[in-house]
Amino acid sequence: MNPSPALKDRIASGIIATAATVLAERGETASMAEIAEAAGVGRATLYRYFPNREALLAGLVQAAFDDLSARIADADLASVPVREGVARVARAFVTAGGTYTAVVNLRHSRGGPGMPPLPETDRRLAEPVRALLRRGAADGTLRGDMPAEVLFEMFTALLERAISQAAVQGWGAEHASAVVTALFLDGADAPSE
Repeated sequence: MNPSPALKDRIASGIIATAATVLAERGETASMAEIAEAAGVGRATLYRYFPNREALLAGLVQAAFDDLSARIADADLASVPVREGVARVARAFVTAGGTYTAVVNLRHSRGGPGMPPLPETDRRLAEPVRALLRRGAADGTLRGDMPAEVLFEMFTALLERAISQAAVQGWGAEHASAVVTALFLDGADAPSE
């Protein structure tokens, strides 16, 4: 008896979610057997869905990309003030943090898989954020003396580091995204009373 496509999707999604957690906690050293055990499936089942580690990692990267893309689309960046848009982007990245942390770690490791092909990544993730930053530079909300690409690189670097720090510091998603937003928009100045 073959499982239905919906059941197959749920099983694959569950394995990927578990792999994200295990890889975020244990890093590259996590074995396929550890991931199968944590997911509550046998190794044969794991290998039926993901024939090798590379296929599992590619599935993880795709899931992280899809999750983050959906969160960015749902943020409706074009319809909100720039400061709110920056806060929404930070919240999207930090909320997807567990999965994204594993992807960031994989990307920085030797030979780790990257995001989907550049045109798709750019269209669904980077361009909405760049457009927000360009709008902020044009309306004076953000510095206009720096190209939007520099603002984008600085913001995304801050997001990546903040996600890692959130895990280390034990911050919740709201606190971590508020820290990123404040640092990006207001710098490290002490808040005025």
